[in-house]
Amino acid sequence: MDLERPEAPDPYSLLPQTASLTVTSETFADGDTLPNEQVYNNWGFTGGNTSPQLSWSGAPEGTKGYVVTCFDPDAPTPSGFWHWLLLGIPADVTSLDLGAGDGKNLPAGAFHVRNDFGDKAYDGAAPPVGDRPHRYMFAVHAVGDDLGLDDSASPAVTMFTTGGNLLARGVITASYQAK
Repeated sequence: MDLERPEAPDPYSLLPQTASLTVTSETFADGDTLPNEQVYNNWGFTGGNTSPQLSWSGAPEGTKGYVVTCFDPDAPTPSGFWHWLLLGIPADVTSLDLGAGDGKNLPAGAFHVRNDFGDKAYDGAAPPVGDRPHRYMFAVHAVGDDLGLDDSASPAVTMFTTGGNLLARGVITASYQAK
């Protein structure tokens, strides 16, 4: 079912340049295949639907907090697909444990907004069966101010507001293909 379309560009390369954060994961290395534990568990997928462990460093002075996201730019839509949007992470937090995307053990003040599945949580990889490998871009965005958003914000408004307050960004990417 290869959908015969050009590969989507790295969406972050299309935005104004910013300082860089270093993002790592104990769950996978940049460029790896996403482990089954991070794959969706619905629609015929049998993954663990568990968010990966993430760590970051190199935040610039003035960082007031972080936004963590997971985006699939290869989804067959004009707007990609948001799998995770976590806001309100305090500036002194520099990692998230495996499974933090379930919302049960978030840092104080952190909250989810609705992803493109409609859930306020992490939801894993779920590309169309037979499509080419999709990239899952886990980004940490350092922001210099309170975004003034609550959990009713859409992914588009969340990212627009994040971009307007952005001090630095780091991305780690894994791919997944459903056969």
